[in-house]
Amino acid sequence: GEGGAARVHAVPVREWVAEGRGKKNPEDLAILYSNRAASYLKDGNCAECVKDCNMSLDLLPFNVKSLLRRASAYEALERYRHAYVDYKTALQVDSNIVAAHDGTNRMTKALTEADGPSWREKLPPIPTVPLSVREKLTQKTSVANDVQQKSTDQQTSSRAANQKAPSGEDVKKAQALKEEGNALVKKGEHRKAIEKYSQSLKHNPTEVTTFTNRALCYLSVKQYQDAVKDCEQALRMDQVNIKALYRRALAHKELKNLKACVDDLNALLQIEPKNVAALKLLQEVPKNK
Repeated sequence: GEGGAARVHAVPVREWVAEGRGKKNPEDLAILYSNRAASYLKDGNCAECVKDCNMSLDLLPFNVKSLLRRASAYEALERYRHAYVDYKTALQVDSNIVAAHDGTNRMTKALTEADGPSWREKLPPIPTVPLSVREKLTQKTSVANDVQQKSTDQQTSSRAANQKAPSGEDVKKAQALKEEGNALVKKGEHRKAIEKYSQSLKHNPTEVTTFTNRALCYLSVKQYQDAVKDCEQALRMDQVNIKALYRRALAHKELKNLKACVDDLNALLQIEPKNVAALKLLQEVPKNK
């Protein structure tokens, strides 16, 4: 069962932590706590993940991995204010972290819906990361980033460099067209909405939500291959976009690409372990084999 999975991950780390307490320096111990937190997060045990991240951050303040893991756990626990603070703190250390930008956007939306326009007034204080810490941690983070992450970032930045940034006027036009598309979706006029989103993207091809919205319309009109393409474009700009992963999984399911569907759902559940829609779809997939 799930509990068993959590124990398999957690017990060895507990032993390492116990052994390491006397021998290792605080930084090594912080990494052990952070690694165990990642295991807890993967198993959906968010409360334990938060505890381990707290221990890790006490030993190594502003450790980006611990901040992001704790933010994900807070988000799953619907403690959106705390998640927002952790995502924003991580961005002070390294402003290029896609997951932190995406998390900040999700939390802003959730908090605006929950608390209205004055939601910022209810936030806990956001700590200021000292410059010396920022410089030290940015170096370590860049060294620690795996090769795949680097190559993805390079592809994204080279694409961004080739793609001319939209002007303020273009952004306004794109937003107006996108809103017209959104209104058509609400009326169930998906083909007309696709036209509006396509026009919007001509003015601003960097708006992730226009791609995920158009993907939803393509799913509705059974243009599954087009839905996959739009989700792929969204994921190039935002690797942890939940809607893009879920909608691409739906499209893959309809196209009978069941392995690709399951891969997308597993990737989504790594980011948001308790996503009800993804868990439900994952249960349905094997029945179609």
